[in-house]
Amino acid sequence: MSSAVLKLSKAEIQKLKMYYSDHLLNKKVPYSEFSAKKNGTSITAYTSGKVLFQGNNAEQEAARWGKTDTAPKKSSTLPKNFASLAVLGSDEVGNGSYFGPLCVCAAYVDKEQLATLQQLGVKDSKMLTDDQIRKMALTLKELIPYKLLVVDPEKYNEIQPKYNAVRMKVALHNQAIRLLLEQIKPTKPDAILIDQFTSEANYLKYVKQEPKRVEQKIYFVTKGEQYHLSVAAASIISRASFLEELDKASLELETKVPSGAGKPSDELAAKLLRQGGIDLLRKYVKLHFANTEKAQKMI
Repeated sequence: MSSAVLKLSKAEIQKLKMYYSDHLLNKKVPYSEFSAKKNGTSITAYTSGKVLFQGNNAEQEAARWGKTDTAPKKSSTLPKNFASLAVLGSDEVGNGSYFGPLCVCAAYVDKEQLATLQQLGVKDSKMLTDDQIRKMALTLKELIPYKLLVVDPEKYNEIQPKYNAVRMKVALHNQAIRLLLEQIKPTKPDAILIDQFTSEANYLKYVKQEPKRVEQKIYFVTKGEQYHLSVAAASIISRASFLEELDKASLELETKVPSGAGKPSDELAAKLLRQGGIDLLRKYVKLHFANTEKAQKMI
């Protein structure tokens, strides 16, 4: 049985309670707002704002509502002086956004490039503006080897019934890392680091199902961009790609397409449903998110 944890606001927890209203349990868990069970997954929302998902589909169910806190801060002991090593790092963007693709990037940064990237101001993409990300990504693509995989919403919806949200990310990280290792041959990185999105055991369970998988030792750390610039670079390149895809969708739809999974996403989804039904919507959103049901109720 897997588990996942989200930290949500009171308003967001009330939305969850409404969404799971038909699945609420009578039992009262101490210090909780509500408990529910849907499709074999137990959901418990606590007064502290933490929401615990437990069950075989826990991570997939939690992914509807935001980025999970499933893993410990650090599940692997990194080698000494890790930040100064030549590392291949990977990260993803778009997992928590209803509109737009899922982008996974692997980037390789050798020891000689570390100082250059520091001077550029490479760091966690969440600490940079969108304009900074776009400009920095262009420079990084010229400086370092990278492999970017972009799964547009239509392809995502085709894959998603077979691959839950976590397994899909495992497959994409594995593929991006494998292809980049081929690209940089005969160079071999000192280490491979994945910005952790699930437990190490869970990653290894899913990657075993991939026909071609990376066999080298991989390290898993949450907030990986704080441990090596390769993960930060991967984060910036994947974020820039995600923004570019949202821009394309905005031009096609002649309206601003939002990121995230909030009310603006619900409203635009309802508009698309009115215009072209589910066939139009599936081209732009990840259909399994709770937003789809909310948009359907709005019309």
